[in-house]
Amino acid sequence: MRQIKGISVRYYKTYADEYIESNNQNCKLQDNYKWFRQNIEYRLISFIIYGLACAFGCFYSRLILHITIRNRKILHSYKNTGYFLYGNHTQPIGDVFIPSQLVFPKRMYTVASTANLGIPVIGKLLPLMGALPIPESYQDMKKFLNAIKYHIADQKCIVIYPEAHVWPYCCFLRPFPITSFQFPVSTKSPAFCMTTTYQKRRIGKKPKITVYIDGPFCPDKSLKQKEQQKRLCSEIYNCMTNRSRHSTYEYIQYRKEPEQ
Repeated sequence: MRQIKGISVRYYKTYADEYIESNNQNCKLQDNYKWFRQNIEYRLISFIIYGLACAFGCFYSRLILHITIRNRKILHSYKNTGYFLYGNHTQPIGDVFIPSQLVFPKRMYTVASTANLGIPVIGKLLPLMGALPIPESYQDMKKFLNAIKYHIADQKCIVIYPEAHVWPYCCFLRPFPITSFQFPVSTKSPAFCMTTTYQKRRIGKKPKITVYIDGPFCPDKSLKQKEQQKRLCSEIYNCMTNRSRHSTYEYIQYRKEPEQ
């Protein structure tokens, strides 16, 4: 893999290390938080905000990030089916908007950390754009899961970043928790993956981005639920690992911190 002279090197202790933090990293959900709302006023505002976000995402993806999308056509056959889309988490802003360009005109919702709601200004807009913050309590978890089931039944796309933490321009995959794959299994829905890779641009130090879409990956109903999750996790992780080999340009290098 080609490296840049004077490359930025970041050291990590664990794969849970944070490199991007909001001013309110410990933001908590309100007790009465609602994961989906049916009132017309909220849905209209959400429709407008989401539309504006998609327009900005198109501009940002093409003109700022210089993204090329490969194999997008495989999603066309699933325009009338709800599905899950898994990705590697390597773009602080791009990962908010890139999936909307992949699944358009289908609406997407993104499983997100509650810390994202603490981002000044935009944090309050994220639920309107489709963010589904992960709750801590068992009671709220039931509401969260019901929201996911509702959107899948409504033929929407649910985006999940199993790595959970953004590592900007990271060229390798970090481990995926098996729990991230409970959703396709419980809803008996197909899953796809999007692998963000990095290559040399003709001009400038920042790499160009190529996103590969693969799938579908379907739960094996002949297995028990936990085994279905394990197999699905393994299939998607292996596919994305192979795709990540298309990263040929390391803009930021991540190294394991030596043990003392």
